[in-house]
Amino acid sequence: MGWIYPACINLYLILYFMRPYILAETNWKEIQNQKFDVAILPWGATEAHNYHLPYGTDILEAEYIAAEAARKAWEAGAKVIVLPVIPFGVNTGQTDILLDINMSPSTQAAVLHDVLEVLNRQGIQKLLILNSHGGNDFKTMLRELGLKYPNMFLSSCNWFQALNKAEFFENAGDHADEMETSLILHLRPDLVLPLEEAGEGRDKKPKIRAYREGWAWAERKWSQISEDTGVGNPKKATKEKGERYFDAVTTKISLLFTELADAKIDDLYE
Repeated sequence: MGWIYPACINLYLILYFMRPYILAETNWKEIQNQKFDVAILPWGATEAHNYHLPYGTDILEAEYIAAEAARKAWEAGAKVIVLPVIPFGVNTGQTDILLDINMSPSTQAAVLHDVLEVLNRQGIQKLLILNSHGGNDFKTMLRELGLKYPNMFLSSCNWFQALNKAEFFENAGDHADEMETSLILHLRPDLVLPLEEAGEGRDKKPKIRAYREGWAWAERKWSQISEDTGVGNPKKATKEKGERYFDAVTTKISLLFTELADAKIDDLYE
């Protein structure tokens, strides 16, 4: 009967480390009678991030931020469930950069439709896309899908816009910059090359004034604007900055999760 003790220990470890708000980690025995108020769909991208960060930077950020924000919301009583991250984003401006994987907006809309069909059928009426990639834009998709699922509340947020980055970091940027580098140094330092190997993330600005000022838009051709695929100097990044930012951004997003879980779809405005 000596096998009973290690078996019990193994079960204890599974129950201890299993996060019931992460769908990929939980099981049907745990959740078959559970009622979830909101589903969180993290959405990333697979693309080069300067010389020093991994291609999965947006995926890692989506996974870790969704999980930690959900933990905080769950401990506050919110019934949230985090779906597996979608690893591919819109990378139409990076077609010549090796293995930057593009998922077209029409494909994203089809994926969203299938996910919504399941959630709607099973009575989970709120979906929040936690977006981790600047090239993704779900607004028009959610408008269209909202007509097909009028009893659902569909929304998205860009976690990287939740806080004023200037309060945490010295150098501005929007791709493999000081903020993203600090985050990955905190979350997965084993995947970050020494910062002396990173490019400086210099980017060329549009010559046309309206695009430069930001009130007109055209897609950036990445290999034309950046030599190292980065936008923003990462050299002053530290894991300490990343830890501070991670705690602050997940706390703020957890409040969104909690409020959304508590909200009544037919009583959203005051």
